Amino acid sequence: MTETTGSTATPESGNPEGAEDSAPVEDAAEGTASAESDKTLSRRARKRANKAGGGTEKSSGKRAKRGLAARIGLYYRQIIAELRKVVWPTRSELMNYTSVVVVFVAVIIGVVATLDWGFAKLSFWIFG
Repeated sequence: MTETTGSTATPESGNPEGAEDSAPVEDAAEGTASAESDKTLSRRARKRANKAGGGTEKSSGKRAKRGLAARIGLYYRQIIAELRKVVWPTRSELMNYTSVVVVFVAVIIGVVATLDWGFAKLSFWIFG
């Protein structure tokens, strides 16, 4: 499985890092590896073989539903993993960005105030 740098692939997200998308072929009746153990099946083929062999896989959805605490824990682990990817600005960059935003907002306020004043004068001139 090819992952990009900084991937948050976890066992909870389907395939753990380094896991292959295929597994050895098993004999459905005996549950042992067949003579063709060197061949591999896709995930879909494994699922079909598991259903045909009376496997223990649940049919209610893609994965078994987790408890509330497990889902909350997974959610916060994913948040922390994403926050580690963020490139945080230095103090000088933050001050620079903040000053640019404040100046831009001040200019836009001036433009809107001037247009408002102009339209007010125009409407008083037209309607008296």
